[in-house]
Amino acid sequence: MGYPRQASCLWNREPRPGWLRQAPMEDAALQLVQQLLSQHAAALELYARQWCHNPEDVVQEAILRLARERPLPERPVGWLYMAVRNGAISASRGASRRRRHEKAAAARVSWFASSGGDALDAQEATAALADLPIAEREVVVARLWGGLSFEEVGELVGCSSSAAHRRYVAALEALRERFGVECPPTNDCPKN
Repeated sequence: MGYPRQASCLWNREPRPGWLRQAPMEDAALQLVQQLLSQHAAALELYARQWCHNPEDVVQEAILRLARERPLPERPVGWLYMAVRNGAISASRGASRRRRHEKAAAARVSWFASSGGDALDAQEATAALADLPIAEREVVVARLWGGLSFEEVGELVGCSSSAAHRRYVAALEALRERFGVECPPTNDCPKN
């Protein structure tokens, strides 16, 4: 493995005057931090690269932590390597967690449990719900799966209980039409 490319290294240019002066810092400490930055930044990036894909950020955070450290560590180079190592491992864990969560979120989760017999196909039902307008889908999910009353659904979505009921009825009618199911002859079905 080679050294980090010089062109992409953020540390090859001279620091801007006063860039570390976020907190009061005596001149000797500022000079030490600037010296450590110019002498060790590329090696620290290489060291961090073995754990994470954003070593520049990790090194920058470690340098800023060192600049805020009071008193300065007795062995600042060793302290920097320890801070970079810990930061790179944390960054790697965070990236791994993020990838795992993004993968789980991207996986299509069925809203229905599949069962045999005459039941609706879970994938078809999920697709049918996904095709409903969001206002209607939200009401159906809150009512059927959440067990909320129309008054509670109305509060949740920001409408009256009667508007929530109208959305619910419209969604059920759209689902019945999609699946070719007629409303059973009871008082629960809306009149057309």
